[in-house]
Parts: sequence; structure tokens; C-alpha cells
Amino acid sequence: MTNSKKFLGYIGTYTKSTSKGIYTFSLDTEEKKISAVELVAEVDNPTYLTVTTDNKFLYAVGKEGSLGGVSAFAIDSSNGKLQLLNGQYAEGASPCHVSVDSNENYVLAGNYHKGTAEAYPLNKENGFVQPVSSIIEHSGTGPNTARQEKPHMHFVGFTPDENFVVSVDLGTDTVETYKLSDGDLQVVSSLSVKPGSGPRHITFHPNGKFAYIMTELSNEVISLSYDSESGKLEELQYISTLPIDFTENSQGSAIHLSSDGKFVYAANRGHNSIAVFSANSETGELVFVERISTEGNWPRDFVLDPTEQFIVASNEQSDTLTLFERNQVSGKLTLLQTDVHAPEPVCVKFLNY
Repeated sequence: MTNSKKFLGYIGTYTKSTSKGIYTFSLDTEEKKISAVELVAEVDNPTYLTVTTDNKFLYAVGKEGSLGGVSAFAIDSSNGKLQLLNGQYAEGASPCHVSVDSNENYVLAGNYHKGTAEAYPLNKENGFVQPVSSIIEHSGTGPNTARQEKPHMHFVGFTPDENFVVSVDLGTDTVETYKLSDGDLQVVSSLSVKPGSGPRHITFHPNGKFAYIMTELSNEVISLSYDSESGKLEELQYISTLPIDFTENSQGSAIHLSSDGKFVYAANRGHNSIAVFSANSETGELVFVERISTEGNWPRDFVLDPTEQFIVASNEQSDTLTLFERNQVSGKLTLLQTDVHAPEPVCVKFLNY
């Protein structure tokens, strides 16, 4: 686990077909190869997960019968295996997204089906997740009657300075900023984006001035200005992630930013590709660089490895991982490895090195 040439990653999955739960994999940066996909926790539909900064705990979307919520796991530092600690569950659907702050005070969850943003305090001594302390329930609709008939929260996470919490609601085309104080979420700012765009995930520029949203329904990246004092977001630019002549079904999925702030990566499910953009650190605007196939079906997420020389994409419907090498100067990706079997992969995360 501490070998600087090998990195351990986790895969959150659906368990509708062949998957049994949470898996690990190994990335050898010297051999430029993924291997050793192994089951480390047998649980239902742990679709999204997050790892604490100190690598001691992993928190995942949790499900127990008809109950949904958040599960806590201890990470074995010798081999990466997981031990279930506890869970906090309530009647109804599981969340679709979880995140944790760097001080391990709270896990945040976004629930697509309930349209809620939720905060769960953590026991810092043993990693146990405590009962939910705050639930924000959205209301409203969007113009896409098939997908926006009600709120559909798709992301809840912390801003880079962790002074605010931000949520992204696909169903109502809104992005909201909250203060989290004594376990209570309070709205401080709200942004309505283009009707019918269906915002899904957000990532922030390391300079703290900009943010980028991937839209699921319109397959666009929205560039935003960000005021770290007030938590306010404002639109700057919309740029498509698809070829101009592509007319088949595609749904935007994940968006990630290189830590130097120079490149934004955004995935398309249906077109089955990752679009690459260069980011202007002065204006926040994006310029298209390239688009590359994930060589698999329905890339639901991807992750930059700890060195940021590689990207691993998870193709949910083809049960595969794909490995790319990343040029840190141009931002471009080179295909290295395809068809790495991983059942129903949704989310991929590395341990922190």
C-alpha cells in the first residue's frame, strides 16, 4: 500500500447483476497496468464512496432491505480490506453521492430519489457514522417531464476551503450553497442554471475562484465564478462535451479537474467518451482540447491517480475499467489498457498518498 509505484483504488458498484459490493484494484504506475480487482466488502448497491484523508475510514452509499443511508468501514492499512463499522439508514431509497470533510467531522449525502441533502456527524475516535443531523428537502420541477418531474439531488460536497457545502439538483436545475453549523445545513445562496440542462456534479478550481458543473441532460460543462466569502456561484460559460453532429442518446456523468487547475475532464455516457478542456485560471473559461473513447459502455465515473499521470474510467454497462496515461502539459489522454473486468462499476477512488 505504501509502494510509491503501486496505488490501491476502490470501486463502488451496483449489485443488480454480478457484483457483490465494494472492490479494490491496484494500479502499477511503472508497468502502467491495472490488476487485482478483488471484492473487499459484500454489501448491497454501494454505488458511491469516499475515503478519509488519513485513509483510516471509507464511507459508502448504504442499503439494508428497504432502508437506505450511509455505511462506515474501517480500512485495513496492510491490505486495504474493509470492515463494516456501522450504518445510518432510513426508510426509502439510498443516496447516490457521499463525501467527507478533511477533518472527518461530517459525511454529506445527496439523495436522488428523495431530493435531499443530508449531513451525518462522525465519531472521530472510531469512525462510526452518527444519526443524520440535518436534512434539506428540495421542491420544484424542470422542463424535462421524463427526468425533472421532481427534485433529484445528485451531488452534495464541501467547497475547497470547507467553509460551505454545495448541492447540485438535476431535477430542478439548481445549485445551492449552505453553511453547516452545529450539524445544521442553512441555505446561503442559490443559482438556477439553464432550464432542462440537468446539472449533475460539480468540481472546484484550486485557485478558489471558479467551479465547473457537468450537466447530465444537455451534456455540457458550465463554467462558474465562485465567491469564497459569500458562497455565491454565477454562470460564465456553457460548452458542449459532445461532437456537434452526435444525435444519439448520451448523458453526462462525472467531472474532475487536475490539481494544477489547467485541465477539466468530463465523461459522456452513451457517446462513451471523456472530453478534455483547458481551463483559463484568470477567466475560468474552457477551451476544448480533445475527446477520447473510454472503450467501454456507459462511463459513469473516472478518477485521476495520485500522481495524476493516469486516469481510470469505470464503464458500468460493460463491466470494465479503462486506463489512460495523461500528458500533464497538453492534458491529452493516451489509451493504455481496456477490458479490465470489474462488475457494474459506478465510482472509482484511490487511497490518499
